[in-house]
Formats: sequence, structure tokens, C-alpha cells
Amino acid sequence: MMRTNPFIFALLVISIPILADTTLIRNINGYTLTSKGDLMSFKGLKFTNDRIDAVYLAEPEALSDADNIIDGLGKTLIPGLIDAHGHVGSYGLSLLRVDLVGTMSEEEAAVRVREFADSNPDLDWILGRGWNQVLWGKTDFPAASSLDELISDRPVWLTRVDGHAGWANSAALQLAEIDRSTTDPVGGQIIRDEDGAPTGVLVDTAMNFVSSKVPRPTLEDEKIALTAAMQALAEYGLTSVHDAGISSQTVRAYRELVAESPLKIRINAMLSASDPLYQDRLAEGIYSSLDETLVINSVKIVSDGALGSRGAALIEDYTDESGNRGLLRYNDERLEFLMRVAMNSNFQVNTHAIGDNANLKVLDNYERLINETGSRFRRHRIEHAQILRYEDIRRFNELGVLPSMQAIHATSDKNMAQNRLGEVRIQGAYAWRKLIDAGARIANGSDFPVESPNPFWGLHAAVTRQDRDGQPSGGWFPEERMTLTEAFASFTIDAAYAGHQETIIGSLETGKKADFIFLDRDIFTIPESEIWKTRATETWVNGIKVTE
Repeated sequence: MMRTNPFIFALLVISIPILADTTLIRNINGYTLTSKGDLMSFKGLKFTNDRIDAVYLAEPEALSDADNIIDGLGKTLIPGLIDAHGHVGSYGLSLLRVDLVGTMSEEEAAVRVREFADSNPDLDWILGRGWNQVLWGKTDFPAASSLDELISDRPVWLTRVDGHAGWANSAALQLAEIDRSTTDPVGGQIIRDEDGAPTGVLVDTAMNFVSSKVPRPTLEDEKIALTAAMQALAEYGLTSVHDAGISSQTVRAYRELVAESPLKIRINAMLSASDPLYQDRLAEGIYSSLDETLVINSVKIVSDGALGSRGAALIEDYTDESGNRGLLRYNDERLEFLMRVAMNSNFQVNTHAIGDNANLKVLDNYERLINETGSRFRRHRIEHAQILRYEDIRRFNELGVLPSMQAIHATSDKNMAQNRLGEVRIQGAYAWRKLIDAGARIANGSDFPVESPNPFWGLHAAVTRQDRDGQPSGGWFPEERMTLTEAFASFTIDAAYAGHQETIIGSLETGKKADFIFLDRDIFTIPESEIWKTRATETWVNGIKVTE
């Protein structure tokens, strides 16, 4: 009896091609962008497995070569939208914690915490996020006492909507050993009353006093949170997210998830420079899963705080707080080291910078280090790029640096930004039009869970400079608006470019991935004031429908 060499048999098995499955979607109202950035409409889309075979400008006539034919019923279909700056793990955990977004008073927030605590008696800590004292009609921060009145048997820790301040009850302050003798750490601040006693709010690095006491999520906790978040993000019509700063444990969680099956949406993850094993992760090199649903090719560095908590590093004092110029997270030597080691490891460097001083320092470092490391091709980014001097706006294009911005921040911050910055500096804040006119290519996002991940809220803010109530009339500094095509590009092909993925996603073209969404309305024909109402009715990633 003839025996088959097992090695040859294995080669034969490996060489058998994956069974091709071709799908044609016809009768659609499709939109994508051309290579020149022009908006193009189409009527049909054909793909085999995960790759696009053809985009039909007219209704396709030959249907026989498709295994599956779907009637699009005339619905609008666009490329999957990309959020270039979000926090997937934090968003997933936020789905499992107290949600304080939208609370309109300190008292309402405290009551919501109490209700959550009553419903979860087995939790050792009560955690939450999303409060914003600006919406409460007050300029000062909340106090531990308002939480103590309702819950004092367990520690409470609630992060501000921007993630740059935390509100603790007295039980949490005691566990963190914070009292009037505790000194402010570098890059942080303990908010105090007139007598010097801590009030309960900690800013930026001072948050570590309490957050270090909170039990860390386990690996399995992270996998559950990431999975929940990716499904929720897909429901919004997001097919790809740039996860802005992940720890070593989160790297492991993602890699275990993608080893089990393709991720629900694409994740372009940035290694966190604050991770204790940062250099170890860099030494592992750039990573991409075979299905390209997980890519790690960049790092995230945080240079300053946020504007709402007055932690953004400014060159001059805050207009509404004399003597305060915000907080830098690192000294000059440490910031330069974190950037250099990443560039020398061939990683893209994405640095959070909100204040004009932080942006100046980051751009100066980039200019010097890009020349030193020859890494202009890595398309280094500034995350937020929120407050800029006029003379720094032109440097983005000159240095090949990308501004990764969040349009929705402008409409959320409009009630306090001018008070913080005054009449002159505000002219260089949220300055999308000035950046575009200077040749910059903006990658858009939401910074979820700081804001809602709903990309249609971001598109609406980008083109109207108004909130969802239509305020202010005519738009907030309307001269900075994007056109709808520019805004669409910033959530598609320009965001893909910012992640070095423009050859596979960001537009619907032959050879690219079949990532697309169906909408409940045509965003290019409805009034711009209604764009935020748009919903994704189906989301497809890699040619597979991931939402129902």
C-alpha cells in the first residue's frame, strides 16, 4: 500500500485556496472619494471575501458571476467611518460604570452616583466618568462633601469628561492618604479650599494618588470591555478606530482576541509612552494581524492637560485665572527621550498637545528629531492640536506633521474656551480652516468616551460649528468650518492616511477592503443642520456584516 509523505500532504492542504465568495450589492446610492479627493457617486459594489472587485458608476447589468446578490433598495452606502482618536478600553469600561455625561448640576451627578451604588452593593469601589462643571453653570470644581452626604461607606472616584481631572469622596481621599500636607506632584494639582484642605478634585498627575488605589482590571476584564466597546462602536458606523494609548496588558488582550477571531472593527493601536514596559513594547517592533484588524505602529505621548480643567499648557496665563499657565506632563529631557526612542524604533509618534505652549514644544521637538532620525515618512501627529499660535499653524505641513483633531470638541468647549483664552488666542484655537488652508491634512475623531463616539455628531460639528440645538446661530467662529467633502475625508481617507492604512481602507476602490456602512439618509443632500441625526443601519468590515 502506497504511503503519502505527511510533509507533502501538509503542503497540499496549505496550497488549497480559500473558497472564494463573491457578493454584489446593487441598486445603491453610493458615495466615496476619488484619489484626487473629489466626491464620487456610484450604484453598485462587488467584493470577493474581504476585497473589493469593482465599483459600478452605473447600475451593473452582469449579475451572473456573483454568488450573492443584494438589493440595496436605493439606500445610501459610504466607506466605513474612521475615528482617529478614541479610547476603546475606557469606553468599554464606561459602559459598565456610572455615566455622568449630561448631568446638569453637582447634586444631580451625586444622586446618579448614589443610585448606581444602591444598584451595585457588591462593588468595593464606585467608579464613573463624564462630569463637566462647565455645564453646571459654575466655574469651580465639585467637592467631596456632596458625595459624602450620599455615599460614605465606599470610596468613589469619578473622572471628568476630558479624563484630566478626578472627583473623589472622603473615603477615597483617605485611602490615597491625601491631606493638607500632601504636596502637588510634578504635572498635577490637588485642588484646595481657602484653608489649604483638599476639596476632593485632583488634576492630571495628581489623579494618580487615587487611581493607583483602584483595583486594576484583569486581563479578562479588559477583553470583555474591549469586546463590548467594539460592538458598540460598530453600531455607530465606525469600522476602524485609532486607540489612543494602550498599556502592555491591553496589547495582550487585543492580541488574544484577534488570535481567536478577527476583531469586530479595525483597531490601529498606539502604545502608551507612560507604560512601565514602553521600551519593551517598542523592541517588539511594528505588528499587524494577518487579517489587518489589529495594527500597532505608533505611540501615544501626553505632553499637557486639558483646557476644561485648566491643565492645558499655555504660554501666557489663563485669561480667567491669573498666575495659572497649565501643566506640562514631562520635563523637556523626558519628553525628548520618549519621542526619540520611538522614532529610532521606526514607530509613528502621536503626541497629545492642547495648549499653545505644549504644541510649540512638541513641534520644536519634532522639527529637531525628524531631521535627526530621518523619520518624516512616519507621519508623526499631534493629537488635538487645539490651541495654536499663528506661526505654528504653517509648521504642520512644513514638517509633514498631521493634526489629529476632534471637531466635536469645538462645539462642546465653546461655552468656556473663550473665557479661558481671551479674544486673541481663541483665533488660533480649533482652527481647522487655517490648518487646511496651510496645507495640513486633518484626521478627525471624537476622543470618546470624552465625547460620544457618534461620527455623525462630529461631521455635523465640522461643517456647522454648531451644537445639536443649532447654537450659536451662524456657527461658532464659522470661518473655521470645513466643507462637507473635507469633513467626510477627515473621517475616511485622511484618517486612514494618518494611520498608514490608506492603501486598504478610507475609500471604496478596487483592491481595498470591503469596509462600508449603510445609512438611514443621504448626508450629502439633507440640510447640514440634520447630519447629526444620521444613523448607520448596517456596518460591514472585511466583507462581513457585523451589525444587524
